[in-house]
Amino acid sequence: MKDLQEQLVAQGVHTLMAQFTDIHGVGRGKLVPLAHLDDLLTKGVAFSGPSISGFDLPRSGLRSAYWARGSASTTQALPWMPGFASVVCDGFVANEAFEACPRQVLRRQMARLAAKGWHLRTTIEPEFFLLKCVAGQWLPAEDVDRLSHPSHDLKSLRRQRGYLQALHQALASCGVDVLEIDHGGAHGQFEFNFGFDEVLASADHLMLFKHAAHLLAEAQDMVFSMMPKPFADQSGSGMKMQVSMWSGNPHDRHDNARNLFVAHRTDGSVDTTVPLSALGRQFAAGVLSHSAALCALAAPTINSYKRLTADRSISLTGWAPTHVTHGPDDRTALLSTLSGRFEWRLPDASANPYLTSAALIAAGIDGIEHSLVLPDAIDDDLSEFSPFEIAERGIALLPQSLGQALDALTTDPVINAALGPMLCKQFIDLKRVELAEHARHVSDWELQRYAAAH
Repeated sequence: MKDLQEQLVAQGVHTLMAQFTDIHGVGRGKLVPLAHLDDLLTKGVAFSGPSISGFDLPRSGLRSAYWARGSASTTQALPWMPGFASVVCDGFVANEAFEACPRQVLRRQMARLAAKGWHLRTTIEPEFFLLKCVAGQWLPAEDVDRLSHPSHDLKSLRRQRGYLQALHQALASCGVDVLEIDHGGAHGQFEFNFGFDEVLASADHLMLFKHAAHLLAEAQDMVFSMMPKPFADQSGSGMKMQVSMWSGNPHDRHDNARNLFVAHRTDGSVDTTVPLSALGRQFAAGVLSHSAALCALAAPTINSYKRLTADRSISLTGWAPTHVTHGPDDRTALLSTLSGRFEWRLPDASANPYLTSAALIAAGIDGIEHSLVLPDAIDDDLSEFSPFEIAERGIALLPQSLGQALDALTTDPVINAALGPMLCKQFIDLKRVELAEHARHVSDWELQRYAAAH
């Protein structure tokens, strides 16, 4: 700790940002003077437990305090906040790992993999919007970002190069590997693609990305938004995850780690004609089997289901999956299978990366432990088929509302066990309240349609 403190002093750091993630995937925390680094890493810093949404802690007694204990390896000076360093924290209550802390939930599922000598590596690809609010109306930050098909729009990339490059450089200086930066399929929408890393580090990096992106956007009078679908007539923001499972030490890049999802021939050579190994197919089958419950975590808001709609009368649905399918390099499938990995296309930009990753692992382990069989790949574009034709082929539809997804989560013992009874109950209860509030809300659409109609 003394060495770490000296390194931070040399970097001009005077204050630590102790950060944890709440049940909604929102970063929370407080500022701690650098002189108290030892306390943050050993004991932690205390928060009022009942004031944190979703943690269900009492207002008095030993369990009323939520302690955020810093992980030394995550300590990182923040170039977009000179003098400050971020420290990612795990939650503790009454000096024990807090079961409803999202990072602890992911750690529990990682431990299940580690007991088998395995670890998961992921890369997260978040899409986001740069917005402005004018007279109460949300609009793309740029008035000139108006192409009818804006995917890969170089003009907008050039116009926003200052913001995008500042964000890239900030993340790169923190050791985050940025592979690509792209313009999305909607006006004002962009995408960052990150390199593969151990699953916990990937989730930590996503939270670091969100922190930097918000602050840098504010500096340019823009709003960084990970709302899944802010515009009804344009595609929404996903947060695809590419997934592979490995043997060996997750923290040693020079060991004999082996990608367990790579298919091999009988002579031991890699079989590039088969996307996934037998183990990988079982893991993927588990993910498909629990897709309805996973929806509640990977698409956790009412707005999420504007992105996942299967209504083909809408001309611009984007690339979001709507059915429980897989296919080789298939951008319309729930799982796109690639050599030695798969791309999980369900999560949207509002998903909590820790809870989503934990539930993914639990579903995959269930597929392995029960030797689930991966269904046949679907090579067809389902948008060309009628609902009757899809049902006739036995292809399941993803939940089309948050309520349907919560119903599926309630009855899925595997995902319930992964989250733990406390967090699962809190998550479902909070989301039911969200549904009730939305049901009571009277929208502009309703007023325009009904106010003078009867």
